[in-house]
Amino acid sequence: MASSHALLSFAAAEFSKVLITIIIIAIIFLLFPLARKRTREDHFSAIDHQQPMNTLVIGDIHGCFAELQALLDAAGLAQGDAIIALGDIVDRGPETPQVIEFFRSQKNAVSLLGNHERKHIRAFHGELQPALSQRISRQQLAEGYPAAVAFMKTCPLYLELEHAVLAHGYLEPGIPLDAQRHTVLCGTMSGDHYLQSNYDRPWYELWDGGRPAIVGHLDFLRSGQPFIYQDRVFGLDTGCAHGGRLTGLVLPDFRFVSVPSRGDHWAELRSRFRSERAAPARQPRQRTDFSEPWDEGSERGLELILACVAAENERLLARLQARPAHEQLTPRQQAMAYAELVEGSPVETLLHLARRGQLTREKCRRILGDAQQLQALIQQLGL
Repeated sequence: MASSHALLSFAAAEFSKVLITIIIIAIIFLLFPLARKRTREDHFSAIDHQQPMNTLVIGDIHGCFAELQALLDAAGLAQGDAIIALGDIVDRGPETPQVIEFFRSQKNAVSLLGNHERKHIRAFHGELQPALSQRISRQQLAEGYPAAVAFMKTCPLYLELEHAVLAHGYLEPGIPLDAQRHTVLCGTMSGDHYLQSNYDRPWYELWDGGRPAIVGHLDFLRSGQPFIYQDRVFGLDTGCAHGGRLTGLVLPDFRFVSVPSRGDHWAELRSRFRSERAAPARQPRQRTDFSEPWDEGSERGLELILACVAAENERLLARLQARPAHEQLTPRQQAMAYAELVEGSPVETLLHLARRGQLTREKCRRILGDAQQLQALIQQLGL
């Protein structure tokens, strides 16, 4: 009996072990689908985060940091989305240092090289005289100016994205991106002159790059609206520094986002800068007596300058008149459009006079000062 009792106890113990094992296995099989589902959901979530993010491409910011922040909010960007400025992030606006710092410090943000950044780089190395907007930015940046210029030198001339090609100024049709002229990509006056001289139609009508082109530089419409040509060229400069709007384009959906400017920053900044620079008691300017004619060589040089300025003025006016809706602009708006084209030119003052029909030999002499400056200008223009 004792032996039978012991055998039954052993069997019961073994059965209990087997039963417990079966229960554990059953629990594991019941829970495994849930665990498996949970793992797959986590996996898909991780894959989603590895998918290409949105890219916000922004038109000319021109030192408008508050508008930039408003645009980023309006775009509803997610963490990791890319931010690309089309260049001209500096000058004309009140917050150039903050804008530069943003693009220097944000890992997901980059700016292309615009014609204004190019002017800073060249002026820093003594290749040209800085225009008023560059002088104001230099004052704003103070001791941080050399570092800012160093950053500008790192800005690329163009970017190729999966869905679009980006540049600040223009793109020459039929030319590979890495063979494009730098002056064309940046939108300089010489780049514009090159395109005008070699093509009988605007570059955007001839663009054949396969992917849409997105550019800044010119506020084509002057209405706060971006320029769109046949859904293959997009112009995002909408005059933020002049009281217009700051516009961006979210890729890959090509969704526009825009915020209003806080005001005509450039007009206010220019006025304030000139007021601060004005001396409390200005000495009367000594006038040079031009009653005596220059020598014969200087007179010929003067004629050459006048002819060059007149031809350039006619070319610029024709270019402006070819823009969509240019005739609907007010005279002040047309003057502002002209001023944008000539800013930084070595004959900027003479061009403004020519546009108003006020350029005379006498005024040209007074502006140039003497025959030595005349010869320097002739050499600078390559005449």
